[in-house]
Amino acid sequence: MRIFKKNEKKETTKLPMTGKVKKGFRFYCVMVMAMAMVAGTSMTAFAASDPLTVVNNLSDFIFGLIRAVGLILLGWGIVQVGLSLQSHDPSQRSNGFLTLAGGIVITFAKEILTLITG
Repeated sequence: MRIFKKNEKKETTKLPMTGKVKKGFRFYCVMVMAMAMVAGTSMTAFAASDPLTVVNNLSDFIFGLIRAVGLILLGWGIVQVGLSLQSHDPSQRSNGFLTLAGGIVITFAKEILTLITG
């Protein structure tokens, strides 16, 4: 017993397209791709007048990334400590506290370095 009838004969036919339409469609595709390339590759670069400003901006960016990694580790450490308290596993608890401490150190790495260097 068949519930759905499958169409065994599948035929594909090309849509009729004359030469002028093909040429116009090609021109349209080329123009869209050219505009996408122009819009995607043209970018204005503003240079800072002071090289020290560029270095400070790069340093802030890198320390921002490091802070993001530290916050992720901090969150994972909190999760590990919570799971270890639930399962009463001392080795998991020590790993959780180590991850928590590492996340704190990495999160505040810039402030620690400025305290050390003065």
